[in-house]
Amino acid sequence: MELLSPASLEEAADCVRAAIADKAALEILGASSKRGFGRPVDAARQITTAAMSGIISYHPEELVLVARAGTHMAEIAAALEEKNQFLAFEPPDFGKLYPGDDAGSNRTGTLGGILATNLSGPRRFKAGAARDHFLGFTAVNGRGEIFKGGGPVVKNVTGYDLPKLMAGSFGTLALMDEVTVKVLPRPERTRTVLLYGLDAAAANAAMTKALTGPYDISAAAFLPQIQAQSSDCDYVGAQGSVTALRVEGSGPVVEHHCAALRRDFAKDVGGATEELHSANSITLWREIRDLHPFFDIDTILWRISVPPAHGAGVAASCAIDIPGSNFLLDWGGGLVWLSSPASGGAHAEQVRRAFQRCGGHATLVRAPEAERRKVQVFEAEGARALTEQVKRAFDPERVLNPGRMFEGI
Repeated sequence: MELLSPASLEEAADCVRAAIADKAALEILGASSKRGFGRPVDAARQITTAAMSGIISYHPEELVLVARAGTHMAEIAAALEEKNQFLAFEPPDFGKLYPGDDAGSNRTGTLGGILATNLSGPRRFKAGAARDHFLGFTAVNGRGEIFKGGGPVVKNVTGYDLPKLMAGSFGTLALMDEVTVKVLPRPERTRTVLLYGLDAAAANAAMTKALTGPYDISAAAFLPQIQAQSSDCDYVGAQGSVTALRVEGSGPVVEHHCAALRRDFAKDVGGATEELHSANSITLWREIRDLHPFFDIDTILWRISVPPAHGAGVAASCAIDIPGSNFLLDWGGGLVWLSSPASGGAHAEQVRRAFQRCGGHATLVRAPEAERRKVQVFEAEGARALTEQVKRAFDPERVLNPGRMFEGI
């Protein structure tokens, strides 16, 4: 397959116009770390942002960074760390989740790929999604036209908020070049309180109690025993299941909140608690963020978003209906990561039936190509018609990542 590597937005626009003239669809690539996320793209050519890379400007005092879409997240993270800042939406690195010629290698994704898929980590319920930190961009649409949206400050929206439209569009509307994101100061201290031995329902209740209490929790997750034992972090896999509650902020405040958590929840777990300090805490949440318990690429993986109080119930329903399934809860129970053996199929009907009563939506994050073609990867109800209408406006010839989100779009 022909691979195009434009170095500028003008060259990218030429590639798109040539594709329109030749009626040859384009598959957009960054670091190829999330190619298996979404439906397979049927394209005659590939276009990569590899040459559209690098940090253009970074103003720590203004909390704004501008970089090209092909910039690897490792470069972004290193620049921010030097100034003790970070991307508060905690972008995950899914480089080890998908099969391929370099499966299992340490591929970090690109900034453009993170924004295009709107991926966020454990801090999502507190800091917002990737789209909430996406301020502006320049891009070329499916007509071969160069355009821009947003700007370098938070309050820049005078018309349509195009950055929010681009976030989560999976490259079906435009190929981005320069992107502007908001950054924030890194917390002074990070610690995590572990509660051992709870079942999923009790853990869900404990997370709800913690999140609604005076503890200023920045992340809350539940790892059943089998998932906890896969952790490389000290103290996590030692005593069965783990309910993890992260606290961030100034030193005295963090110490106070951690002590209060251990005191207030000691009775619920028979005193079985532990506290992770900086290094171990960071390791654990990186594992949860990047789905370390699900690196086995021979499984199917679903992301199920539900009202937080219902996470354990949805997971239990899936466990009954889907043989061999495993799960973990993130976002205080609002996000269920569900895996099952690839040999059993995607079980889309059972997954979506599990949250029918409480409401929610499910996305098939990883599956063999045949399954991704057969089942509905994204929620279709109420979304397909709108997606098709927006696609028609930005890419009427359907040359950009056709079929990535819905068949025929």
